[in-house]
Amino acid sequence: MKKAFYLLMLITLASFNLPVETITISGKISNTEEKKIKIKGESFNKEITLKPDGSFSETFPISYNGAYTLSTKNNRVALYLGKGTKLNIAADDSNFNTTLTFTGKGSIENQYLSKKSQLVNNTLGNPQVFYSQDEATYANKNKELKNAVLELYNTTPFADADFKKSELRNINFFEQLLIFNYPAYHAHYAKKENFKPSESFPKFDATIDLDNENDFMFSNSYKQLIAGKFNQKVSENSSNLTEKELSDRILSEIKKIKSPNIKNSFLQNLGYQIRAGNAESEFLYKEIMVLSTDTNFKKELTDKFNKIKMLTPGKPSPKFNYENYKGGQTSLDNLKGKFVYIDVWATWCGPCRQEIPHLQKVEEQYHGKNIEFVSISIDAKKDYDKWKKLVDEKKLGGIQLFADNDWNSQFIKEFGIESIPRFILLDPNGNIVTADAPRPSDAQLIELFTKQGVK
Repeated sequence: MKKAFYLLMLITLASFNLPVETITISGKISNTEEKKIKIKGESFNKEITLKPDGSFSETFPISYNGAYTLSTKNNRVALYLGKGTKLNIAADDSNFNTTLTFTGKGSIENQYLSKKSQLVNNTLGNPQVFYSQDEATYANKNKELKNAVLELYNTTPFADADFKKSELRNINFFEQLLIFNYPAYHAHYAKKENFKPSESFPKFDATIDLDNENDFMFSNSYKQLIAGKFNQKVSENSSNLTEKELSDRILSEIKKIKSPNIKNSFLQNLGYQIRAGNAESEFLYKEIMVLSTDTNFKKELTDKFNKIKMLTPGKPSPKFNYENYKGGQTSLDNLKGKFVYIDVWATWCGPCRQEIPHLQKVEEQYHGKNIEFVSISIDAKKDYDKWKKLVDEKKLGGIQLFADNDWNSQFIKEFGIESIPRFILLDPNGNIVTADAPRPSDAQLIELFTKQGVK
């Protein structure tokens, strides 16, 4: 049973019914891999094609003042877009953070966000080191960081009064987020199972409104806070719940949320559980379609649901033909006559790498039998050498393949894969046994192999 899907939950897009404001963004982003940039917000997606020299200029409507992101394929930066924005952005994508500059109306606020991000990243440093600190040191570092951000805030001549007011609340949310995260993160990084801070450790501010529309639109820290608190609530005493019972609990909590936009964001996150191989997909689809008011999301979810309905046991599997680590190309057709156990992974994926030793043991157990083990990396092209190095260092066995277009590779899209690791089992005819097979660390995998006649 998959119960961890809210543990690192990311708040996704929501739906807004607010007055439309037209803004202008221009500039030059040189040396991009795809000659495209994307601007994303709450229920907002805009892709801008760059000119050959990387320049661009676009005027478009936004429906709220608040947090957005601008991203290339390899970099991402937080943006604040508000009424009357006429922002010019310049950066070299090959050295993004050190070359990023803002000019024009809205530049002061965005320069502040960029400086704050650098300040925070420099202070946090290596997450393992930062969260492994004892609680007294950690609490002092948190206080020092907040004071440093406040100093930057107090010395910045903001031009947008709404931004200034909301950002002060945001600084507090960030402090509270670090307090909230410490017990779980310290337990993980310091390897202290069931760790609980002492009574002297700062307490989370229980007076924070976790259902506030304005804070949600403005503050990424607030989004992470409400996600963490939501996950904490639905995870209480959940170890013996079936997947259906856990889904019911999550839906019940979502229905209590008053803000339609926060509600939509949780529903969209729950939509990731609509996947091939999940017996609860149809139930979740129907519930989400009733509760969500985000038209674009509902259309995308319907397209996805219709696609995964075809990925049932006995149906022909989508095909692949990818570069083999040992040379040449390997296609699914090359493997007919044997069962095929597919691992979709990436070098940056921690849970994927945790499965490697387990996968190696299973491969050894079934060496020479009627099954092929195929690992498909969806690393970006820029990480190709990193992939080859890891395969070599870890002495990865089986058939190691590199997908042609990371997440956008056709095989990945046709299986509706939105999170990894993902495991798939196919029969000797290339038909689907299960589109969501047990992980190598799960004893149910061997039971599945035995039941299917892998020998």
